[in-house]
Amino acid sequence: MNLRNTRLWVAAALIAAVSGCSGASNTTIVRSPGTEGARVAPQALGTWVTKAPMPTARTWLAAGAINGILYAVGGYDASNKNLSTVEAYNPTTDSWTTKAPMPTARYALAIGVVNGILYAVGGYNGTCKFGNCGLNMVEAYNPMTDSWTTKAPMPTGRFGLAVGVVNGILYAVGGESDPYLSTVEAYDPTTDTWTTKASMPTPRPNLAVGVINGVLYAVGGSYSINTVEAYDPVVDTWTTKAPMKRKGCCLASSILGDRLYAIGGINGTQGRHTVEVYNPSTNTWTTTVSMPTTRWALASRVIGHTIYVVGGANSSGVLNTVEAFTRM
Repeated sequence: MNLRNTRLWVAAALIAAVSGCSGASNTTIVRSPGTEGARVAPQALGTWVTKAPMPTARTWLAAGAINGILYAVGGYDASNKNLSTVEAYNPTTDSWTTKAPMPTARYALAIGVVNGILYAVGGYNGTCKFGNCGLNMVEAYNPMTDSWTTKAPMPTGRFGLAVGVVNGILYAVGGESDPYLSTVEAYDPTTDTWTTKASMPTPRPNLAVGVINGVLYAVGGSYSINTVEAYDPVVDTWTTKAPMKRKGCCLASSILGDRLYAIGGINGTQGRHTVEVYNPSTNTWTTTVSMPTTRWALASRVIGHTIYVVGGANSSGVLNTVEAFTRM
């Protein structure tokens, strides 16, 4: 499946069938299992709280966090318009401000942050050339100057990829350009150069990644799998890990402590609000408190000890909802 005929599968199929968008409520969500019968790990329970809505409702966005501020970047809106929008969320004041737009409007991009600079990598803007639908561009945002600069392009143009940062190097993983990709390419911001690394065993777009103790974990993806594979940059090798409890794509992931949280997503046409937690020490998954709002093609980032989840879509439309999870 590619984007020449559809806008990233379920988002296009379901969002096109509805009008308007769904905003966040002012309801505070307290601790409640709500995990569809799955085992809940007591030590992993926490609370969800609804925060100030993002000014621009959007899905297939990406996010990064710098100095306690979350930056929501790109995506597309309820009218299927590609966005260059950048909005910054301050958890201390629970407020949003608009920042300099990204030079290239796009969605299904990925973001990595190194030394206070946000790197927007790849994505899709509605054009295909000779079967290659993915973008290879890299644009860097400096919040100190509220400005963007263009960097060396990624060797393989793609969308629906994920990016993880290990020791100051950005690793662009998977994605899609016409076939599904297992490609892994590493970007060094100090030299503005890319190198090719060992391919991921399972080609897939719409995955999520997280980095724990120098190891990158690739979770879910394609159009619904539960595969988990781990990449060690030191030896440039991949290993297979315990699968998620549920299959899913178009999910978000964040790291709290030494745990990876896989958040939301979709399986077939069934959207999710579930949250699964991976412990790399035991190679096991448990389920924690469900997110209040079912959604996919969302973004998340950790600030302090809290996961902030922004945007996405569900059967009601494109969302501006922001919800925050704090582990008990």
